[in-house]
Amino acid sequence: MMHKIGLAQMDIAFGNPDENKKRVEQWVKKASDDGCDTLVLPELWTTGYDLTRMDIIADDGARDSSSFLTSLSKKHSIHIVGGSVANRTQNGVSNTLLVADSNGRLVKQYSKLHLFKLMDEHHYLLPGQEDGMFSLHETEMAGLICYDIRFPEWFRKHVLMGAKVVFVVAEWPAERIDHWQTLLRARAIENQCFVVACNRVGSDPNNEFGGCSLIIGPWGEILSKGSQTEELVSAEVNLDEVEKVRKQIPIFQDRRPDFY
Repeated sequence: MMHKIGLAQMDIAFGNPDENKKRVEQWVKKASDDGCDTLVLPELWTTGYDLTRMDIIADDGARDSSSFLTSLSKKHSIHIVGGSVANRTQNGVSNTLLVADSNGRLVKQYSKLHLFKLMDEHHYLLPGQEDGMFSLHETEMAGLICYDIRFPEWFRKHVLMGAKVVFVVAEWPAERIDHWQTLLRARAIENQCFVVACNRVGSDPNNEFGGCSLIIGPWGEILSKGSQTEELVSAEVNLDEVEKVRKQIPIFQDRRPDFY
């Protein structure tokens, strides 16, 4: 079961949703023209980390962003793991991942569970309340957001629920990019799954972002890796590899959850 996945390792216009939509339209077309079945966008691609203005620039119920992504996914017949957007609800603003399938249907919304205090997320955003599970290509998958990968128990929960591919969308700073790469490979190896991680590039008034988007196989092998500039990072993945690896080293059969 071969599929081509692309990662839109893009720069983000700070606090400018209209400009960012124009950029995403170009990335979706580029991925479609390149033969990708699925395109992944980075975290908070509509606004960047313009947190102090979230009340003004966030998308009510993520409705506009959802309509935008489902329209593009249908037009180009491509699945879009639509990064995340600032989603205004009656209780506040959440950092919400959106997934649209190639038929133009919204199949998942997941709001970031773990808020990153070092970038003041807890002052402006609400934590999520649900898991990141969804299905594409008749395969169970999951989507997590940036800081979530530092919590292996949260990642493992999704794999125990059946995820063979875990997508990660991020705005990971350049100064900690070595953590990004190490954590992602560890999550792939210990869970024997594909990890598909899209990070942004560029900078905002407070941060420089590190790129190095990754597509990692269930052995922990790097199938494709981005640089620190804008580019479409892509790789062909065979989803059947997950079961082969899990049979070779049956870690899930050997777990001892009665002790932990």
